[in-house]
Amino acid sequence: MYDKLKKYIFKFDPENMHLAVEKMLMLAQITPMVLESIAKRFCITDERLKQNILGLDFYNPVGLGAGFDKNATMTKGLSSFGFGYIELGTITPKPQDGNPKPRIFRFSNEKSIQNAMGFNNDGAKKVAQRVARIYPFIIPLGINIGKNKITEQEKAIFDYKKLIGSFKELGDYFAINLSSPNTPNLRDLQNEEFVRELFTQLKKQTNKPIFLKISPDMEIDYMLKVCECAIKNGADGIIATNTTTNYTLLKDAKDFGGISGEALKNRSREVFTILSEHFFNKTILISIGGISDGNEAYERIKLGASLVQIYTGMIFEGPSICKNINEVILERLEEDGFKHISEALGKGLH
Repeated sequence: MYDKLKKYIFKFDPENMHLAVEKMLMLAQITPMVLESIAKRFCITDERLKQNILGLDFYNPVGLGAGFDKNATMTKGLSSFGFGYIELGTITPKPQDGNPKPRIFRFSNEKSIQNAMGFNNDGAKKVAQRVARIYPFIIPLGINIGKNKITEQEKAIFDYKKLIGSFKELGDYFAINLSSPNTPNLRDLQNEEFVRELFTQLKKQTNKPIFLKISPDMEIDYMLKVCECAIKNGADGIIATNTTTNYTLLKDAKDFGGISGEALKNRSREVFTILSEHFFNKTILISIGGISDGNEAYERIKLGASLVQIYTGMIFEGPSICKNINEVILERLEEDGFKHISEALGKGLH
């Protein structure tokens, strides 16, 4: 059904379509029977997929990446589509409008998106109020945090500390976003000195797991040093990867923003593999970037991903994507003779 609808949906501006989906989900959330009906269709519960990671219970490994539910307005609705966890945000201390429109571009043939949103969100205070209404939640909630565009680089650490304070009693883990290409100079903070100081400070504020989300565009040796620095100074894991600024991956790409989806898949998998070869069994690894089907998700798990995240894949594959991915993971586990997802973890590494 979604394949038939997609050709009409894609005639609309991507950001306007996203707002329409948000409105529909917000309406659905005030009718529990609607959410129950959706959940019965899309949620898969199977003991073989359940994991306890860092004290958090995940009933399946497929999460929704940050950027979709920026303001925690549709969390209940999204959970009914079968996600094992949802990452909210990216949230900044102060509200901000983001970059000028248009700032999202579809590449349908390549099943990819280019976005230059720029951390548009309602700010920590409003988002925290919304999260407080639903937390504790039925699945783990991640809080993805970033600095405000107007915050000077030398004061960036204070933005992250404010955000940890705002969500100290809310959400189940934090994801530190230093890797978006859409906030000027943000990626410059992906350096050992800043990362060391940041994690040292944040670990004093909270006992909740904290992950570093990295860019796929870093030079590999440098990336490994930054990740090692984060882990040594308290990071509980790495999320790889954010969007890419390699505009050669798409024909007619814009010269700004970040690319996600199928075009990013190979680079994201390549970076994740190198990361896992160095840090598997030393920290928790979460893979995102170009995952749109169960086979790719399973390969990332075999490469060492305890969890995976999707975003762009949902735009092109539709609301059944979680169900489809989890069904294929279960099939692949059975084919490989594994009785639980944990048995497949890292089996694809040399």
